[in-house]
Amino acid sequence: MNAESIWEDIGTIRADAPLVHNITNYVAMDLTANALLALGASPVMAHAVEEVEDMVGISSSLVLNIGTLSGPWIEAMFRAAAAAKRRGLRIVFDPVGAGATRFRTETSRRILTEIRPAIVRGNPSEIMALVSSDASTKGVDTRYASDKAVDAAFEITDQYNCVVSVSGVIDRIVSGGKIIKIANGHALMPKVTGLGCVATALTGAFAVVNPSPFEAAATAMAVMGIAGEMAAEKAQGPGSFRVHFIDALHRIDEDDIRSRLLVSTESR
Repeated sequence: MNAESIWEDIGTIRADAPLVHNITNYVAMDLTANALLALGASPVMAHAVEEVEDMVGISSSLVLNIGTLSGPWIEAMFRAAAAAKRRGLRIVFDPVGAGATRFRTETSRRILTEIRPAIVRGNPSEIMALVSSDASTKGVDTRYASDKAVDAAFEITDQYNCVVSVSGVIDRIVSGGKIIKIANGHALMPKVTGLGCVATALTGAFAVVNPSPFEAAATAMAVMGIAGEMAAEKAQGPGSFRVHFIDALHRIDEDDIRSRLLVSTESR
């Protein structure tokens, strides 16, 4: 992954406007939809059991996010995932708040085991909670840096043959025996609720246009981080940052990526 490949993927998204089906949470729907639009993708937020299979039928990828979890939404997620599997669509999963309650943790582990998403994206606490009952969390926030979740990420990717994207000051994307590290971003980003959900949704967009789920996940985090840096240069605080972040996704260009990208790789 490099600046050229990232820009190529953005160009494909802007040209093709892939439809990304999000079964996501009430808190993040607006920001998520606007972020996908700003990047160039086409969002749809549909969680009704009665229509999710039909919606998957016209979509290019499926994003599952358990932020505002309820029984009917779980059923909708499994129905949508089965339809996505039949069509060969990539599924991206965000285990929001895993570790905070037994309901969230058990649902997250069931999705991981039964649906087997192509990409799992979460904060360190959430990723650790997928494999250990000892991980602690503060609601949907994390107590750990991303490096603390690397062992858990490797355990997940080894067992379920998926990519694991761990967000943090340094994002770490894990697949097989490799890690891509993205050091882009800004301290204002954790101050805006829903930006983690946006990262998952953008991952769903890049998963459509990039043949490698590993590179798609890393590209999404790089674009998130670079857009965050661009937004912070104009923002006065979290409120204006949110607006400028959407603008940054819309105006990001190849020069922005080349001048700002901070990426490195390492092996297990």
